[in-house]
Amino acid sequence: MANGLCLLTVHAHPDDEASKGAGTVARYHAEGVRTVLVTCTGGEEGDILNPAMDTPEVRSDLAAVRASELARAAEVIGYDVVELLGYRDSGMPGSAANADPRCFARAPLEEAVGRLVAVVRRERPQVLVSYGEDQRGYPHPDHLRAHEVTLAAFHRAADPGSFPGAGEPFQPLKLYYVMWSREQARARHEKFLELGLESPYAQRVADGWLDRLPGEAATTTVALGEHARARQRALLAHATQVDPRSSFWFGLPEEVELEIYDKDYYVRAESLVDAPLPEDDLFAGVRELADASVAS
Repeated sequence: MANGLCLLTVHAHPDDEASKGAGTVARYHAEGVRTVLVTCTGGEEGDILNPAMDTPEVRSDLAAVRASELARAAEVIGYDVVELLGYRDSGMPGSAANADPRCFARAPLEEAVGRLVAVVRRERPQVLVSYGEDQRGYPHPDHLRAHEVTLAAFHRAADPGSFPGAGEPFQPLKLYYVMWSREQARARHEKFLELGLESPYAQRVADGWLDRLPGEAATTTVALGEHARARQRALLAHATQVDPRSSFWFGLPEEVELEIYDKDYYVRAESLVDAPLPEDDLFAGVRELADASVAS
């Protein structure tokens, strides 16, 4: 891209790119940043949550349907490149899918890291985004493995002794973990109650789910502005996974949703550049280096 900046996000399944950080990617894409999505699995084990899509035809080839949905969502968000890491959805612990040797959680870690390193070396992103180690809010094996693989790739992509056949070594400069904000979720729950609506968070609040989400842990907050709309539009592209009548995703008036979800929150896990915290830009400390590189 003209400004020399590249953002690479690593997600576990199709639809994760829509529910986590979509507005951030849309904003940076609009600013001219090259945006790359790596999706680790095909999402074959995802439940069909939209009754209108629960048909024999869809069930018989769910992987292809979800791939098509992913392509539409990526276009809505503004990804320039979509890379599939090529693993099968692992399902939840104890499921038959979780024992399948083709699944992401069972894949040799070195193999999976090598696949991601090859993408990093080819695309040369300064910033990587994935998930943190703390996944108590949703402890899916594929999310945990995405964390492990991304962290390892961040450190090993620059090592000429690692994966010598995977391209020229390259060192990303910053690694972030996207987070669900406890404050945003609580604000949404309270807004349902304020408007006299049944809150889809009620049972989750009773079960302590909100308390398992990260609290004031964010180091970096990205304001979304008009790009906040990308989240809902991208979710709707995943027609098998997201029921357009779902109160969890669409129960509030759009203007209220945009007021609550006007920012994305991140934890900065690694930085090789000088950028004081807290930040309001994933590329803080990187832009000057990129400008100098483009100028040279």
